Amino acid sequence: MHDLLPGRLGAVLFIEVPEPKQIKNRLHLDLVPAAGTRDEELARLLALGASTVADLRRPDGSGWVVLADPEGNEFCILRSEAERAGTA
Repeated sequence: MHDLLPGRLGAVLFIEVPEPKQIKNRLHLDLVPAAGTRDEELARLLALGASTVADLRRPDGSGWVVLADPEGNEFCILRSEAERAGTA
């Protein structure tokens, strides 16, 4: 179980379930790192078992990466607020 973004608009709680994924995602999350950079968060998520589905980062630093959890549920990791503001 992992809390994501505690204290910001509530929290997202992930709970493991025994059933395998049956159909396409009904919910797609676009995640913004609360601390650090998009690339640091990407490395952390890959180390935890996520896989890259599509790398849509652009040379100017914009863009995002589409990832999948070990069961194939897709989500995106975006730049942090600091990166978008140019202060990262």
